[in-house]
Amino acid sequence: MVDWLTMAIQMVSLAMAVWCLISTFRDQPMLVPHLIGVGVLWLLVLGQVGATVVTMVGGERPDEMVMFVSYLATVVLLPPACAVWGFMERTKWGPAVIAFACLILPVLMVRIEQLWSPVV
Repeated sequence: MVDWLTMAIQMVSLAMAVWCLISTFRDQPMLVPHLIGVGVLWLLVLGQVGATVVTMVGGERPDEMVMFVSYLATVVLLPPACAVWGFMERTKWGPAVIAFACLILPVLMVRIEQLWSPVV
């Protein structure tokens, strides 16, 4: 796990959540800039997952491997899934879907970090 990348994912995700909540409260549908923001967030997530997979291939592994891999799969699938759902919902609730997912992502990243380096 790359610590600075985890922090960047969490900060970008929370900023996206605030931006999308503001759009929701203003009754604005999801627009292309929202998609670009989710795309940037997804690229950060893919970078983190790629770095983690390379580290795991190198021999370092968490104790709960199955749980860890399921969390990795969730964080990889969450941004594109919420982008598609948010884009299909052409009302103010499209950005709300993105905001909800962007509030979940930092929690998932904390959990992945806990599984990667458990407290003894």
